[in-house]
Amino acid sequence: MHRQGKSAVRLSRPKAKSVSLEDRAWCLLYRLGFTHLSGDGGAQLELDEKSESGTCNQIDVMGLDPEVALAIECKSADSPRKYGEFQKDLAKHALIRDRFIRAISRQFPLDYKRVPVLVMFTSNLILGENDRERANKEKVVLLNEKDLDYYEHVASHLGPAAKYQLFADLLPGKQIYGLEKRIPALQSRLGKYTCYTFPITPEYLLKISYVSHRAKGKATDVNTYQRMIKKSRLKRIREYIDANGIFPTNIVISLEGRGTVQFEPSQNVGGKEVARPGTLILRPSYRCAWIIDGQHRLFAYSGLERAKTSHLSILAFEGLPASKQAQLFIDINHEQKSVKRSLLQELYAELNWDAEDEDKRVTAIASKAVQALDEDEESPFYGRILLADETRTDVRCITLENLFRNLSQPGMFIVKRGVEYGPLWTGENDGTLKRAIQVINGWFGFIRDAVPDWWGLGAGDGGGLSMNDGVSVCMGVLRAVFQFLSDKRHIKLIQLSNDELLQKLAPYGKALGEYFASCSADQHKEFRTGARGNQGLTFTRRKCEKALHDKFPEFEPEGLLEALKLEAAQTKEQAFKLIVSLEQRLQDFIIKALKLEFGDNHEDPWWYNGVPVQIRQKATARLEEDQGKGKKEHYLDLIDFRAIALNN
Repeated sequence: MHRQGKSAVRLSRPKAKSVSLEDRAWCLLYRLGFTHLSGDGGAQLELDEKSESGTCNQIDVMGLDPEVALAIECKSADSPRKYGEFQKDLAKHALIRDRFIRAISRQFPLDYKRVPVLVMFTSNLILGENDRERANKEKVVLLNEKDLDYYEHVASHLGPAAKYQLFADLLPGKQIYGLEKRIPALQSRLGKYTCYTFPITPEYLLKISYVSHRAKGKATDVNTYQRMIKKSRLKRIREYIDANGIFPTNIVISLEGRGTVQFEPSQNVGGKEVARPGTLILRPSYRCAWIIDGQHRLFAYSGLERAKTSHLSILAFEGLPASKQAQLFIDINHEQKSVKRSLLQELYAELNWDAEDEDKRVTAIASKAVQALDEDEESPFYGRILLADETRTDVRCITLENLFRNLSQPGMFIVKRGVEYGPLWTGENDGTLKRAIQVINGWFGFIRDAVPDWWGLGAGDGGGLSMNDGVSVCMGVLRAVFQFLSDKRHIKLIQLSNDELLQKLAPYGKALGEYFASCSADQHKEFRTGARGNQGLTFTRRKCEKALHDKFPEFEPEGLLEALKLEAAQTKEQAFKLIVSLEQRLQDFIIKALKLEFGDNHEDPWWYNGVPVQIRQKATARLEEDQGKGKKEHYLDLIDFRAIALNN
């Protein structure tokens, strides 16, 4: 039931997953302004071009643009599973390339050839690294439902200009037909980098520019520092443009790609530090102009007539490294709007990747690892990490800061800089990144597989394990296991392969999962509430370590036995205080009840009528021993109140 009125009911039925995916891909191309699209049921590509009829290849969605021809295959599943038929489906789709090109050229001719692109959109189908390598070899672009969400979001913000963001991802570095341009420019140097200043139309820059948003960018992408463009801000800037507003400040870009830029000086007016006038020759390709600052000013022109006639002032660096781009973005924006700590921790992946200081490189590796965990469809953390631009939900509730902090703890990568290294270190960045991702996925995989329901709840009712505190506890136990294997078992963890290291961790990870599986719903609540704050995290971690100690007696992390003894002592002390308090409250309540029932005067009727004789005799004897000091009831023991209660 979708909506109920006074006299009518509107019903709705969800589309099948396969139909929905095809429809969304078709609608995306429509919103991006493709000039030709396949109709209902997709397109048919004849196997025999000379035959007017016969067997055909089905293309789920086909779109034509003056520059690009897309053939899209859509594959989906109702629930997440591995894509077992991928190799067969990929080979079938790759086979249509040549016939697709010929058919397009024959039926929709232009003076030049469109660039053909074969795409596979998948939903709920998990692909491995070998699958991706095979698709790359066949030159088939793989996109998933998250990519589709991203492009839909960009299209709703940017309008037609979003098409070039898609092309930049599909055809990075591909030369754009007819867009070579000669522009008057000034060449100069800022620091050790060459830069150019020149005016250009927004329409032209929109076609060659690209912004790698962190909302989409994979953790291994180079430039992932920009914020997602804000629709409300674009609207305000468009209104400003319509009112003949001008932008006095430069849009800052980095021109990428070999052969993209050539400069012909008109005259030499001095040394290298002096600006030289001349002609800048652009031989652009998709994804060749990276927007460092000014994305809103540029993309506000998308769909406006003024994009063809207006001019923007550009400061363009030639081949600026990614780390410098990210640093420049921070330097420019810091004065306008403070850069959030979570954003900085994401940027560490770019800022410090090539740093000479090992500690800084660790921050880059940790940052990339956390972002990769969120992207990995097989990871327990897939879609659960709250990055700077994400919205918190019950599932996406583990912050990047939390995982980053835990992963950067001493003993994980570096024990003592230049002397001793942790079990995740391989000596170089890429290998260390891969090892960290594999080990963290493996360790938390043991836990998730043992309690999939509890893990799946996140921050929802009954959850608590796959949240910041729960993850911190489990990471603390992992560090303790690393320490134990290294110090007590004398295993050189750093010398083990990734698979061998996981094999050593497996018994302890599975034991931790079994401990969580044995917990009741009440214990789940206790885990969630007890793991708050530093003391709570330590106490909860010790309980988990004790569970491993019970199964592996030799597992004695530093401080565990002392903590258990202290806990036992504190428990006895607390129990004694509770018993004394309980005894006092029982005494007050029972004596008052007896006095109300039997009366309270100088003859003490409540004592003789309410207290059994054996208890009176014992209490009186003790009173005499103390020479009659105190009241009778003070000589009753806790167990005596049971007999009095039963007697009354």
